[in-house]
Amino acid sequence: MTTMSGSTRLKLSVMMFLQYFVWGGWYVTMGTWLGETLHFSGEQIGLAAGSTALAAMISPFFVGMVADRFMATERILAALHIVGGAVLFAASTQTTFGAFYAIILIYTLCYMPTLALSNSLSFRQMSDPGREFPPIRVLGTIGWIVAGLLIGTLGLEASGVPLRIAGAASIVLGLFCLVLPHTPPLPQAAAKRTNWGGIIGLDALKLMGERSFAVFVLGSFLVCIPLQFYYAFANLFLNELNVSNAAGKMTLGQMSEIFFMLVMPWFFRRLGVKWMLLVGMAAWTARYAFFAFGTHADLVWMLYAGILLHGICYDFFFVTGQIYVDRKAPPDLRAAAQGFIAFVTLGVGMFIGSWVSGRVVDAYRLGTGGHDWHGIWLVPSAGAAIVLVLFALFFRAGETDRETEVVRV
Repeated sequence: MTTMSGSTRLKLSVMMFLQYFVWGGWYVTMGTWLGETLHFSGEQIGLAAGSTALAAMISPFFVGMVADRFMATERILAALHIVGGAVLFAASTQTTFGAFYAIILIYTLCYMPTLALSNSLSFRQMSDPGREFPPIRVLGTIGWIVAGLLIGTLGLEASGVPLRIAGAASIVLGLFCLVLPHTPPLPQAAAKRTNWGGIIGLDALKLMGERSFAVFVLGSFLVCIPLQFYYAFANLFLNELNVSNAAGKMTLGQMSEIFFMLVMPWFFRRLGVKWMLLVGMAAWTARYAFFAFGTHADLVWMLYAGILLHGICYDFFFVTGQIYVDRKAPPDLRAAAQGFIAFVTLGVGMFIGSWVSGRVVDAYRLGTGGHDWHGIWLVPSAGAAIVLVLFALFFRAGETDRETEVVRV
């Protein structure tokens, strides 16, 4: 394939920016709107946040059975984003949990497949994805940051307006997808027989016979349960503490994510896989401890520290995990192994975490209508710490873990 043109690079960069602007626009502040304005329970907020995890378990089937086989990628992206934008508008008008949950689940079933599809469309245009993709993908993180700054600056966090902004951006993105490079299904993908087990990576179960990989999968699954506390409730927490422009301040986490992504190869050479994963788990433990003891007065630095740890929390855990899976799996099982770990963590683990976090938040609800956030945050902090200790005791990294094929990062 020839070198990607500047025009194609620009189009893919705009696509990535809007892709994550949409997600950051509605997801971060949804808990504040549902809790403070619609007075939904913690369990209901957690389930709403977990709709993305449920969709992540289902959407690979759609991508593997439909998108990869029958339709050009840019056209199906256009359809999903346009329909999704309309559904988000409908979600922003709901006031009861049943109706809202049904609609937001329909939306996430539209949106979550577009994450894989936007990546695959980008890769198809590149001769060297390892070199060409990161500068384009970083525009997605910038899009998430811009969405948070916009919504926080406008003071819209406790309203349904962010969903409408995201819905409008989704429709714009859907129309823009029609001018993306034509990306038809690959002939071999269309001819290949595909089943549900293959799509979600069950072929990779044979890797579970190796102890280190089994411990990695189990540890990743368990740590994803306390992780969801942050995604579902951090914005509500900051707003209840009367932190101004909470959504804008939370974008500091994405800014740190960009920084730590850039320095990951340096850390990889010195720490190796096991210590990178342990540092990531320790960062989640520390983040929740900072939130538990931080205040909007003399200890406000703890709140900022908890937000800024996001770069280590995400990059050292999720990205390192993806690299470890790629390294451990034989070439013919790499795609299946990545699908399997995504299904276990971003799907099942995050979904269980959504429900558990909601129950915990409800248990610490105060009679005044607020929450005992000190008690709430200690729960995921302790949970992440327990997983950290167990992982440190039982995970044994291979001898090659310090070798740096990490240019792939």
